Amino acid sequence: MRGMTRDGTVFLIDDDEAVRDSLGWLLRTRRLLSLPYASADAFWAEAQGWTEGPASPCCALLDLRMPGMNGLALFERLREQAWFAQMPIIFLSGHADVPTAVDAVLRGAFDFCEKPFSDNALVARVEAALELSAERLSQRKRSQELQQKIAGLTEREQAVMQWIASGMPNKLVADQLGISVRTVEVHRARIFDKMGVRSVVDLVRLLHQS
Repeated sequence: MRGMTRDGTVFLIDDDEAVRDSLGWLLRTRRLLSLPYASADAFWAEAQGWTEGPASPCCALLDLRMPGMNGLALFERLREQAWFAQMPIIFLSGHADVPTAVDAVLRGAFDFCEKPFSDNALVARVEAALELSAERLSQRKRSQELQQKIAGLTEREQAVMQWIASGMPNKLVADQLGISVRTVEVHRARIFDKMGVRSVVDLVRLLHQS
Protein backbone atom coordinates (compact mmCIF):
# COMPACT_ATOMS: atom_id res chain seq x y z
CA MET A 1 0.00 0.00 0.00
CA ARG A 2 1.15 3.51 -0.73
CA GLY A 3 2.91 5.12 2.23
CA MET A 4 3.38 1.82 4.08
CA THR A 5 6.87 1.09 5.44
CA ARG A 6 8.46 -1.89 3.77
CA ASP A 7 9.41 -4.93 5.82
CA GLY A 8 12.90 -4.68 7.28
CA THR A 9 14.94 -2.55 9.65
CA VAL A 10 18.18 -0.70 8.96
CA PHE A 11 20.40 -0.13 11.99
CA LEU A 12 22.30 3.16 11.61
CA ILE A 13 25.46 2.97 13.72
CA ASP A 14 27.42 6.22 13.44
CA ASP A 15 28.69 8.69 16.02
CA ASP A 16 27.89 11.66 13.76
CA GLU A 17 24.35 12.82 14.52
CA ALA A 18 24.10 14.71 11.23
CA VAL A 19 24.95 11.52 9.32
CA ARG A 20 22.39 9.51 11.28
CA ASP A 21 19.72 12.12 10.64
CA SER A 22 20.45 12.40 6.91
CA LEU A 23 20.54 8.64 6.45
CA GLY A 24 17.35 8.24 8.44
CA TRP A 25 15.63 10.82 6.25
CA LEU A 26 16.93 9.18 3.07
CA LEU A 27 15.64 5.77 4.12
CA ARG A 28 12.27 7.19 5.15
CA THR A 29 11.84 8.65 1.66
CA ARG A 30 12.23 5.09 0.36
CA ARG A 31 9.78 3.72 2.94
CA LEU A 32 12.51 1.96 4.89
CA LEU A 33 12.51 1.85 8.69
CA SER A 34 15.76 2.76 10.45
CA LEU A 35 16.95 2.78 14.07
CA PRO A 36 19.86 5.08 15.00
CA TYR A 37 22.71 4.26 17.39
CA ALA A 38 25.25 6.87 18.41
CA SER A 39 27.99 4.34 19.09
CA ALA A 40 29.07 0.78 18.45
CA ASP A 41 28.92 0.19 22.19
CA ALA A 42 25.24 1.17 22.28
CA PHE A 43 24.36 -1.24 19.50
CA TRP A 44 26.43 -4.05 20.97
CA ALA A 45 24.72 -3.63 24.36
CA GLU A 46 21.39 -4.34 22.65
CA ALA A 47 22.58 -7.01 20.22
CA GLN A 48 23.96 -9.16 23.03
CA GLY A 49 20.39 -9.82 24.10
CA TRP A 50 19.43 -11.33 20.74
CA THR A 51 19.77 -14.95 21.79
CA GLU A 52 17.71 -16.15 18.82
CA GLY A 53 18.97 -13.52 16.39
CA PRO A 54 16.83 -10.99 14.52
CA ALA A 55 13.16 -11.87 14.12
CA SER A 56 12.64 -9.94 10.89
CA PRO A 57 14.80 -8.81 7.94
CA CYS A 58 17.47 -6.29 8.90
CA CYS A 59 20.87 -4.93 7.99
CA ALA A 60 23.35 -2.50 9.52
CA LEU A 61 25.00 0.61 8.14
CA LEU A 62 28.17 0.72 10.22
CA ASP A 63 30.70 3.53 10.32
CA LEU A 64 34.28 2.32 10.53
CA ARG A 65 35.70 5.20 12.58
CA MET A 66 34.00 5.93 15.91
CA PRO A 67 35.15 6.82 19.43
CA GLY A 68 35.19 3.94 21.88
CA MET A 69 34.52 0.66 20.12
CA ASN A 70 35.06 1.31 16.42
CA GLY A 71 33.09 -0.24 13.60
CA LEU A 72 35.66 -2.93 12.89
CA ALA A 73 35.75 -4.05 16.54
CA LEU A 74 31.96 -4.30 16.57
CA PHE A 75 32.08 -6.27 13.33
CA GLU A 76 34.47 -8.79 14.88
CA ARG A 77 32.13 -9.31 17.83
CA LEU A 78 29.13 -9.70 15.56
CA ARG A 79 30.97 -12.30 13.46
CA GLU A 80 31.05 -14.54 16.53
CA GLN A 81 27.25 -14.58 16.83
CA ALA A 82 25.33 -17.56 15.46
CA TRP A 83 22.93 -15.17 13.71
CA PHE A 84 25.65 -13.02 12.08
CA ALA A 85 24.72 -14.04 8.51
CA GLN A 86 21.12 -12.96 9.05
CA MET A 87 22.09 -9.30 9.50
CA PRO A 88 24.18 -8.16 6.50
CA ILE A 89 26.57 -5.34 7.33
CA ILE A 90 27.38 -2.44 5.04
CA PHE A 91 30.38 -0.39 6.14
CA LEU A 92 30.48 3.38 5.67
CA SER A 93 34.08 4.33 5.05
CA GLY A 94 36.20 7.30 4.10
CA HIS A 95 38.72 6.99 1.27
CA ALA A 96 41.56 6.15 3.67
CA ASP A 97 39.52 3.26 5.12
CA VAL A 98 38.72 1.53 1.83
CA PRO A 99 41.41 -1.21 2.21
CA THR A 100 40.05 -2.02 5.68
CA ALA A 101 36.49 -2.11 4.37
CA VAL A 102 37.50 -4.40 1.49
CA ASP A 103 39.17 -6.75 3.95
CA ALA A 104 35.98 -6.78 6.07
CA VAL A 105 33.95 -7.74 2.99
CA LEU A 106 36.33 -10.64 2.39
CA ARG A 107 35.64 -11.76 5.96
CA GLY A 108 31.86 -11.63 5.75
CA ALA A 109 30.63 -8.04 5.53
CA PHE A 110 27.99 -7.54 2.84
CA ASP A 111 29.53 -4.44 1.22
CA PHE A 112 30.94 -0.99 1.87
CA CYS A 113 30.00 2.47 0.63
CA GLU A 114 32.68 5.10 0.37
CA LYS A 115 31.88 8.60 1.60
CA PRO A 116 30.51 10.71 0.03
CA PHE A 117 28.16 8.11 -1.38
CA SER A 118 25.40 8.21 -3.96
CA ASP A 119 21.96 8.09 -2.32
CA ASN A 120 20.59 5.77 -4.98
CA ALA A 121 23.59 3.46 -4.82
CA LEU A 122 23.41 3.25 -1.03
CA VAL A 123 19.68 2.54 -1.00
CA ALA A 124 20.16 -0.13 -3.66
CA ARG A 125 22.73 -1.90 -1.48
CA VAL A 126 20.48 -1.60 1.57
CA GLU A 127 17.58 -3.13 -0.33
CA ALA A 128 19.80 -5.98 -1.53
CA ALA A 129 21.02 -6.56 2.02
CA LEU A 130 17.46 -6.70 3.35
CA GLU A 131 16.51 -9.20 0.64
CA LEU A 132 19.45 -11.38 1.63
CA SER A 133 18.47 -11.11 5.30
CA ALA A 134 14.90 -12.17 4.48
CA GLU A 135 16.20 -15.13 2.50
CA ARG A 136 18.46 -16.29 5.31
CA LEU A 137 15.75 -15.86 7.94
CA SER A 138 13.43 -17.95 5.79
CA GLN A 139 16.13 -20.60 5.49
CA ARG A 140 16.58 -20.56 9.28
CA LYS A 141 12.83 -21.03 9.77
CA ARG A 142 12.73 -23.94 7.33
CA SER A 143 15.70 -25.55 9.08
CA GLN A 144 14.05 -25.18 12.49
CA GLU A 145 10.79 -26.65 11.21
CA LEU A 146 12.68 -29.57 9.67
CA GLN A 147 14.50 -30.28 12.93
CA GLN A 148 11.19 -30.23 14.79
CA LYS A 149 9.74 -32.76 12.35
CA ILE A 150 12.75 -35.04 12.68
CA ALA A 151 12.58 -34.77 16.47
CA GLY A 152 8.98 -36.01 16.23
CA LEU A 153 10.13 -39.32 14.73
CA THR A 154 10.94 -42.31 16.89
CA GLU A 155 14.51 -43.58 16.93
CA ARG A 156 13.53 -46.49 14.67
CA GLU A 157 11.67 -44.18 12.27
CA GLN A 158 14.76 -41.98 12.00
CA ALA A 159 16.84 -45.05 11.16
CA VAL A 160 14.36 -46.18 8.50
CA MET A 161 14.21 -42.66 7.08
CA GLN A 162 17.98 -42.52 6.62
CA TRP A 163 17.97 -45.75 4.63
CA ILE A 164 14.96 -44.98 2.42
CA ALA A 165 16.26 -41.45 1.78
CA SER A 166 19.46 -43.04 0.46
CA GLY A 167 17.37 -44.89 -2.12
CA MET A 168 17.47 -48.31 -0.50
CA PRO A 169 14.45 -50.57 -1.29
CA ASN A 170 12.19 -51.72 1.55
CA LYS A 171 13.52 -55.29 1.35
CA LEU A 172 17.11 -54.18 1.90
CA VAL A 173 16.08 -51.76 4.66
CA ALA A 174 14.34 -54.66 6.40
CA ASP A 175 17.46 -56.82 6.08
CA GLN A 176 19.68 -54.00 7.32
CA LEU A 177 17.56 -53.38 10.43
CA GLY A 178 16.51 -56.98 11.06
CA ILE A 179 12.78 -56.29 10.74
CA SER A 180 10.06 -57.42 8.35
CA VAL A 181 9.26 -55.69 5.06
CA ARG A 182 5.75 -55.01 6.38
CA THR A 183 7.22 -53.24 9.41
CA VAL A 184 9.36 -51.10 7.10
CA GLU A 185 6.25 -50.22 5.09
CA VAL A 186 4.42 -49.17 8.26
CA HIS A 187 7.36 -47.03 9.39
CA ARG A 188 7.63 -45.55 5.90
CA ALA A 189 3.96 -44.49 5.92
CA ARG A 190 4.34 -42.91 9.38
CA ILE A 191 7.52 -41.10 8.32
CA PHE A 192 5.82 -39.65 5.25
CA ASP A 193 2.88 -38.51 7.39
CA LYS A 194 5.02 -36.89 10.10
CA MET A 195 7.38 -35.24 7.62
CA GLY A 196 4.50 -34.01 5.46
CA VAL A 197 5.70 -35.64 2.23
CA ARG A 198 4.14 -37.99 -0.30
CA SER A 199 7.17 -39.69 -1.83
CA VAL A 200 10.84 -40.50 -1.32
CA VAL A 201 11.71 -37.72 -3.76
CA ASP A 202 9.77 -35.22 -1.65
CA LEU A 203 11.50 -36.52 1.47
CA VAL A 204 14.97 -36.16 -0.03
CA ARG A 205 14.19 -32.61 -1.16
CA LEU A 206 12.95 -31.73 2.30
CA LEU A 207 16.02 -33.15 4.02
CA HIS A 208 18.34 -31.21 1.72
CA GLN A 209 16.51 -27.89 1.58
CA SER A 210 18.34 -26.43 4.52
